[in-house]
Amino acid sequence: MAYAHSLKRRAFGETMRRDAWWVQPLLVLFGLGAFVVYSTWAAFQGEHYASGPYLSPFYSPELFGDSPHAWFGPKPGFWPGWLPWSPAFLILWAPAGFRFTCYYYRGAYYKAFWGDPPTCTVGEPRKSYRGENSFPLILQNVHRYFLYLALLFIVVLAWDAWKGFWFAGAGGTTSFGIGVGSLVLTLNVVFLGGYTFGCHSLRHLVGGRLDILSRSPRRAVAYACVGCLNRRHMVWAWMSLVWVGFTDAYVRMCSMGVWTDWRIL
Repeated sequence: MAYAHSLKRRAFGETMRRDAWWVQPLLVLFGLGAFVVYSTWAAFQGEHYASGPYLSPFYSPELFGDSPHAWFGPKPGFWPGWLPWSPAFLILWAPAGFRFTCYYYRGAYYKAFWGDPPTCTVGEPRKSYRGENSFPLILQNVHRYFLYLALLFIVVLAWDAWKGFWFAGAGGTTSFGIGVGSLVLTLNVVFLGGYTFGCHSLRHLVGGRLDILSRSPRRAVAYACVGCLNRRHMVWAWMSLVWVGFTDAYVRMCSMGVWTDWRIL
């Protein structure tokens, strides 16, 4: 007890570690920060998000819009005239909410943006800890509900990737082909799928509530598959984050005529 009272709380950043502990949170700060800035900018553009059969994942599904991919036609009349308009505003909140409440990303941005704590055995700025059982962090528990939406988005994006292999021809016909953009959209689904299907909440959903998995062989297989992806959840998280941003940039550059979409087949 005397020893416990003699311990002094570390000041922010104070530590006895001799390694470059600050590198990882700094990289996360710049990486996540750059993605948030770019994705916000891209969402506000409201143009150059489609090129031929390609549709940016930031705008998919395009519920209302001016491209041929729109489900229900152009900008809806109920949208207030004084508000900026972009088809991305209607849907981007769902995948953004899924990532923001993700168990991995919580730990990443808590450390990188809030220094809570910067990393293990390093002093942090706060003096008390309320945890995620109180407002506002208790709202992070909606992650399991965002998961259901994220699974639907994987289906939609897979359909977009499939449409990316069909190119307009003469007389309004379409023919199968492979462009660089076709592969970009397909890889986007693969990376997002690896990230989504490795979600901690999905692992609990498919088998975490069972005491003896062997009594349900199908759920045991599903649990093993999700667990396999979950072991590399951080890798999938970053690969999908970088690639979904690149996919938007690729479609945007092709739409603007800056890049040429080379046809492989």
